[in-house]
Amino acid sequence: AGQISDVGADWSAEAFVETLRRAHVNSINLFARCHHGYVYYMPSRYAIHPALTFDLLGEQVSACRSVGIASPVYITVGWDELAAARHPEWLEVTPEGVLGQHSPLEARWKKLCLNSPYLDYVLDQARELIEHLGGAVDGLWYDILHQGECVCGYCRRDMLRQGLDPARAEDRQAFAACVRNRARQRLYEDGEARVPGTMTFFNSGHVGYDQTIQSLPYFTHFELESLPSTGQWGYSHYPISVRYVRTLGKPHLGMTGKFHTSWGDFSSLKNQAALEFECFQMLANGAAVCIGDQLHPRGRLNPPTYDLIGRVYEQVEAKEPWCIDAAPQAEIAVFNVEAVGTEDGRVDSSNAGALRMLMEEHQQFDFIDQRADWSRYKVIIFPDKVPFDEALAARVRRFLQGEGRVIASYRAGLTPAGDRFALPEFGLNVIGEAPNHPDYLRAAAELRADLPDTELVMYERGLETRALEGTRVLATVTGPYFNRQWDHFCSHRQTPMDPNNVAPYPAITQSADGKVIYFAHPIMAGYRLQAPLWYKRLLAAALGLALPEPMVLSDAPSSAQVTVTRQADQARTIVHLLHYVPERRGLEFDTIEDVIPLHQVRVGLRAADRPARLYLAPDGQDLPFEYADGRVWCTVPRVDGHAMLVIE
Repeated sequence: AGQISDVGADWSAEAFVETLRRAHVNSINLFARCHHGYVYYMPSRYAIHPALTFDLLGEQVSACRSVGIASPVYITVGWDELAAARHPEWLEVTPEGVLGQHSPLEARWKKLCLNSPYLDYVLDQARELIEHLGGAVDGLWYDILHQGECVCGYCRRDMLRQGLDPARAEDRQAFAACVRNRARQRLYEDGEARVPGTMTFFNSGHVGYDQTIQSLPYFTHFELESLPSTGQWGYSHYPISVRYVRTLGKPHLGMTGKFHTSWGDFSSLKNQAALEFECFQMLANGAAVCIGDQLHPRGRLNPPTYDLIGRVYEQVEAKEPWCIDAAPQAEIAVFNVEAVGTEDGRVDSSNAGALRMLMEEHQQFDFIDQRADWSRYKVIIFPDKVPFDEALAARVRRFLQGEGRVIASYRAGLTPAGDRFALPEFGLNVIGEAPNHPDYLRAAAELRADLPDTELVMYERGLETRALEGTRVLATVTGPYFNRQWDHFCSHRQTPMDPNNVAPYPAITQSADGKVIYFAHPIMAGYRLQAPLWYKRLLAAALGLALPEPMVLSDAPSSAQVTVTRQADQARTIVHLLHYVPERRGLEFDTIEDVIPLHQVRVGLRAADRPARLYLAPDGQDLPFEYADGRVWCTVPRVDGHAMLVIE
């Protein structure tokens, strides 16, 4: 540790702030303590980096204040190599007995337990930092607020005191959630007592249900860390996260990085087109924008990096008047599977499939949980694996008793036991897993406007149900000659459809009152896995029955994103058109190199009254438009990556 010998050697306050100003930066997170355990200010009771000879953080903060750049301070929490080496008793212990989650021979951070005295160490260092800066702190940014299923002595002791069994994974997970929440509470309340009103954020790499259900009061805002150029996040993570977080009632920003890959990728640069897309997507979803970088140990910002950031931030700055306080508009909600604990990863496959299909259909939607105001939405989609307990079933029933419509797939809507539908409003009985795999769907006329009149394979095994009296069957099922197995199979993949094997169970149904449409197959996860076009067409047709007049219509290709925001004070609506196409050019992740322009894009926005003016921002080019039947239509002549259509 401490083997870099020239920390701060190239530091210049003037060069630092001038580089930031040229890059149009108005706020920057500055490190107080890093994952290696060193602090970057002096004097300090804690270990100052041995190569540092001056108060780097203090000079950075002073320089930023002199030019009006905000400077929240960064404090690591979960990782501290010095603390791990000096206090191994503070390390997390996995159920398998691994200290710090990793082998001591790995070049990896060792994870410290937040239920150990280490949290007092973090609190004391944060207090010292606030005193060092004279109480004038723009924000406290705590990183690595994780807690695993730790079974160290402190955790075993406290679990037993609470009547929990350290040998049960469920008890370990519940205790870890309490530890995380208590850590956030202590850090927030201590900081708030010393610097009232300061911004406070706790980073865990993902802001989801688990991070917010207990700790919402301790976040002043949310920052959505999401660097798409890694398998950890990818290009589906941010659009799900932002559509969820924006329902929680707090300011939020997106955070990508300038790196070709991710943190620690020194001397790399992201393609400008990719960085533009990631930042403009934040604006299009009502978020502020953050680009991550890491300062070289010598203390000099890399000029080409900030040239790149500046080229993007200059565009962001020009667009901001139409983005500040712009509220995203949504009429569809997707129930976040994280809220029932059935997610299969940071980017759940069912969430991601729903996201992709709705984005590609240019629908306006949020991700929600039980806390959201459901009255804002006309349709709620429950993807694949959302069981209805009594409370959720009652909430859905109230939604249906109003004007709401529900679309559910596969096991969504079943009781937690999975033996029946939680609501008779579905008009279905459950028999069990479908006997045929795969099986073949044939849609009724009202669902196949964009589909051929033929059977279509459904790759994933569905549920066998029975439609009750009055329930409409919108798609029937035909089985194969036989299920593929070792002693009888046909061709390279699935066995063909047997026209005489008509199944007694439906593939898609609609309740007698028309308010519930149910898919028997896990089409959301299925679309995420293989993207069959007919899955999307079927969902779009179901939405057409539930929502015949969507908020926005466009002939833009499915590769384009179309989002709608509203600035109420200015009485204007903004339609964002984004067209950047991620490609899997390397084996590990998607990237974007080129901006592929669109021409003559037709857009129709539902509007109660004829607008006064339509124009493109920020250049102000007026566009001719027509208004008829409650919808305003215009043609956007060109979309170079991002266009903002303003309706006043």
